[in-house]
Amino acid sequence: MNHLHTQFGVKLCKNRATTPFELQMRVPLVSLRILDLVSPRHTVNPQRRGLCDTAMRLVQFHRHGDGGGEGVRVGVEQGEGLGVVDLRAFDPSMPSTMKELLELGDKGLECAQRALSSGQCVLKRSDVRLLSPILAPEKVVCVGMNYRDHCLEQNAPIPKEPIIFSKFPSAITGPYDDIVLPSESQEVDWEVELAFVIGRRGKHIKEEDALSYVAGFMVANDVSARDWQMKRNGKQWLLGKTFESFCPLGPALVTTDAVRDPHNLGIRCLVNGDNVQSSNTDQMIFKTEALISWVSKFVTLTPGDVFLTGTPPGVGVFRKPPVFLKKGDVVECQIDQLGSIINTVI
Repeated sequence: MNHLHTQFGVKLCKNRATTPFELQMRVPLVSLRILDLVSPRHTVNPQRRGLCDTAMRLVQFHRHGDGGGEGVRVGVEQGEGLGVVDLRAFDPSMPSTMKELLELGDKGLECAQRALSSGQCVLKRSDVRLLSPILAPEKVVCVGMNYRDHCLEQNAPIPKEPIIFSKFPSAITGPYDDIVLPSESQEVDWEVELAFVIGRRGKHIKEEDALSYVAGFMVANDVSARDWQMKRNGKQWLLGKTFESFCPLGPALVTTDAVRDPHNLGIRCLVNGDNVQSSNTDQMIFKTEALISWVSKFVTLTPGDVFLTGTPPGVGVFRKPPVFLKKGDVVECQIDQLGSIINTVI
């Protein structure tokens, strides 16, 4: 099979059949990388650079046939939807979870870069099952009312400060795993969100330094039980947000250098193929840097911490009449340059 290699180690198959969705989602990413060949990004302000200065798509996965926690592996995608380099097979000294890899700092990310460039220890995509890029983080930090167009949808004022809440880490599930409708709720809703992951420890982080604490970005669905969020539990949001399977993440942790501008990405949610949310991350009120600086005033951020940055308009609860998820629905959340997560409701 013929291949084309870019400077980022991405392998493009010339003879491989490509699905319509892959064409939609992969071409813009590849186009940006080819542009980088013509106009290198070395002129970017160093303060804008993230933790990793190499474009990679980091994943956690099981090999088919493995089971339980012992089967968790960390890998690097050769490209969206392509083969996965098994990092521990390449270097047995490397850990088997993303959180541990991030805790290694530069050493871990440099090893991942070498593994990707080597073209060795590659598993076929059909031989792996992708998991959430992060499992068991110390924190899942969520932001409410953080899109201007979402505030307008509710006739709500623009927040003056970030509205912070949380999910329990047990809510996290994989990019293609099922969303389980709890018997306790009749009003389960969708929320596509841009998520990012902290790559190094910090407290009282300045906005101008904040992006250097980001390991990468991914797609999230902040699944929400609106009855518990808006009517029960004293209208505190936690219980309505934290049922098991209410935080699908993935498909990969896309390192910051692979994302030209995280605050200018198309963001969409489809339910059963119907586009229910469509906006751009330029609608975010508090950007990544502001959120890191704000939250780090209160808590120490540690490698693996996950941030969900808010949702655009189009959620089910504000439709007339309201629409909620039911068994058999398929929810697809997409963000340009990051990919999509697809979850079936059961």
